[in-house]
Amino acid sequence: MTEPGIVIVGSGFAGICMAVKLKEAGYHDFVILEKAAELGGTWRDNTYPGCTCDVPSHMYSYSYELNPGWSRMFSPQEEIQDYLRACAAKYGITPHIRYGKHVTSLEYDDDRRDWSITTDDGETLRAKAVVSAIGALHIPKFPEIPGRESFAGPAFHSAAWDHAADLTGKRVAVVGTGASAVQFVPRLAPTARHLTVFQRSAPWLHPKPDFAFSPGARRLLRLPGAARALRGGIYWALESRALGFAVDPRLMKGHERLALRHLRAQVPDPGLRRALTPDYRIGCKRILISSDYYPALTRQNVSLVTDGITEIRERSLVDAAGVEHEADAIVYGTGFKVVDALTGQHIVGRDGLKIQDAWQDGIEAYYGITTSGFPNLFFLLGPNTGLGHNSVVFMIESQVRYVVECLRLLSRTQARAVDVKPGAQRAFNERLHARLDPLVWNEGGCSSWYLDEHGVNRTIWPGFTFEYWARTRRVKPDAYELIY
Repeated sequence: MTEPGIVIVGSGFAGICMAVKLKEAGYHDFVILEKAAELGGTWRDNTYPGCTCDVPSHMYSYSYELNPGWSRMFSPQEEIQDYLRACAAKYGITPHIRYGKHVTSLEYDDDRRDWSITTDDGETLRAKAVVSAIGALHIPKFPEIPGRESFAGPAFHSAAWDHAADLTGKRVAVVGTGASAVQFVPRLAPTARHLTVFQRSAPWLHPKPDFAFSPGARRLLRLPGAARALRGGIYWALESRALGFAVDPRLMKGHERLALRHLRAQVPDPGLRRALTPDYRIGCKRILISSDYYPALTRQNVSLVTDGITEIRERSLVDAAGVEHEADAIVYGTGFKVVDALTGQHIVGRDGLKIQDAWQDGIEAYYGITTSGFPNLFFLLGPNTGLGHNSVVFMIESQVRYVVECLRLLSRTQARAVDVKPGAQRAFNERLHARLDPLVWNEGGCSSWYLDEHGVNRTIWPGFTFEYWARTRRVKPDAYELIY
């Protein structure tokens, strides 16, 4: 049995950052368990045509590893994957990663005060602490439509793109119009015989201020302080968007005007424009960015269907109006099971407490990082730490620093484990939801992946990212029970 000091689950942005900062703090006894054969998380899995980040690259990267060589303002998937590989190699993380290790259970041992971690190949590890860096966007969600399994042609989710399926000259049905669909629809439209896009609710769309960095610009960004200055400018530009999200939804008016102007400029047909005009307040769902999605929908070989799908047959999809749409292939751009990413885990804490029982009224944690009853178990990008306005990599770095502070607290006090007190967790979440409930995500008139089945927002941080950074800089020892 292997007994590392710390086990990190997942090797995406969060897992690699955790590993880098553990080494920096002098903790070298750790392993990263990765279910796949390669690192990268979201950026390994999503290889659909047109896959790029929707946060500017100079912000969607580690603050301690700036990359002046990004090719574009919004980098493509391959470049982000290469960046993560390079970070893992540079900081000596690669030897700590064990691939093909899918974690099936985490169980806390009350007597030994440690965790036993089991993988799907039957191996068990023991560790003093576990960091869950599995992220939220990795379990593809498929719609519950009768007959879905009976479709005869290629049918796949955008996060598991079937590159063997040649869609050229084919009739392709796209189900969903979220962040991935607005990227791959413009790539499919020019080569498909016909593209039918099924839209449940229209997304709010801003133009994408994307451009390539010239070799000269990249040279300039290599000058001392230049990339840092650009990153700072992008950070505050993005952070200003939180005013409407986090302060007063009425401040979203400017964003709404920009989106409607973009729609008018790119869609001349009034009927299509009506179908593409959202009926809920901007910001209630993620604001998408694209400058080529609307033009793709105006093509002769593309049709937009706003009636729901009632049935899928062997070679067609039937909508709620009874119209049958023939298709040779289906691409599902229907997002991910975000809340289930955590609740589906087999995690058992103190006194046999299952995570599902701890979260029976909804998932919650203290600053999204620790949950009462689960000592020395730390979540990265846990409940209510997602963002609608800035880079989650910034949140990851804040959380990683907090986990290191918790480990330092253990070293200082010689305690075996820390467990957040139920009262501290409850008080934090009461304050959090008092802030969240009147904001645009709950009051904007839409249903989104931000909300759980009870309509409670379990994903988004309700404030500025600098607030989160400031509040997680220090661990308050009195919020925790120290277990000796």
